Amino acid sequence: MKNYVKIARPDHWIKNLFIMPGVAIALLLTEFELDDINIIKLIIAFFATCMIASANYVINEWLDAPFDKFHPTKKNRPVVTANMKFSIVMAEYVGLIAAGVLLSLLVNIPFLLTSLVLLIMGVLYNVKPIRTKDIAYFDVISESVNNMLRLMMGWFVITDASVPPSSILIGYWMAGAFLMATKRFAEYRMIGDPEVAGLYRRSFKNYTEKTLLTSALFYALISTFCLGVFLIKYRIEYLLCMPLLFLLFSYYIGMALDPDSAVQRPEKLFKEKHLMFLVLIIIVVFGIFTFVNIDSLHVLTTKALVGLNF
Repeated sequence: MKNYVKIARPDHWIKNLFIMPGVAIALLLTEFELDDINIIKLIIAFFATCMIASANYVINEWLDAPFDKFHPTKKNRPVVTANMKFSIVMAEYVGLIAAGVLLSLLVNIPFLLTSLVLLIMGVLYNVKPIRTKDIAYFDVISESVNNMLRLMMGWFVITDASVPPSSILIGYWMAGAFLMATKRFAEYRMIGDPEVAGLYRRSFKNYTEKTLLTSALFYALISTFCLGVFLIKYRIEYLLCMPLLFLLFSYYIGMALDPDSAVQRPEKLFKEKHLMFLVLIIIVVFGIFTFVNIDSLHVLTTKALVGLNF
């Protein structure tokens, strides 16, 4: 049964820590404080997200098997190499959905609805006749929306009375699109043959290294713009963190250019020491400016002109 466990990708559950920024932003913008966090509810929310995500992974692995055989490493996945039974895979899929829905109900209704949207996005991404995975650019946009949904799920752990601001939602979504586009770019470079790349992933038939890289830049610009709007609107001190965010995006692009880049396997990124050190610095700096007020920065948002006296 280990192959059936493997296709649920429990090693990818670390990605669901992306709900934590939603928790942090809710604490920043609402009346709730750190002491108000229900740890049990947070743990339930994390595993609910894992169950729904694993359900999406199961159908992804099953439906991608005819294409993964053209990938240098994914051709070794159990669905490609082992004689797995469709009935058991579907039972696993339904079981994961049931577990995810039941756990989501224990959080609250907005969390449950967001979980269902996450599940539906998995169907749209993987299942014909839509299968956005096969459509250039829509593949990145449709999969990265899961990033935004995870942020909302983290937010709903704290409060079910409101939703996060649109600026942070779009910024987080486009940050996910940037990560996905750079992953596509790194994969395309590793395969090295456009024809084989197109057999593995149909959207690659309409991509080139140039279009993938420029699209990643496009998503990064939208993301940082929206994040900048959010930071200026809700806490101007965070503006001083932006250079570090720019550095993070740039460093990640640099990683995508490495041979057999870890960018292709986001679930393994925590092993990249330099990247994790940069992320840690950003978290610490954000933490500092959460409590440090710099009044002189508020002049940047005033409509009054700065006078000159000679």
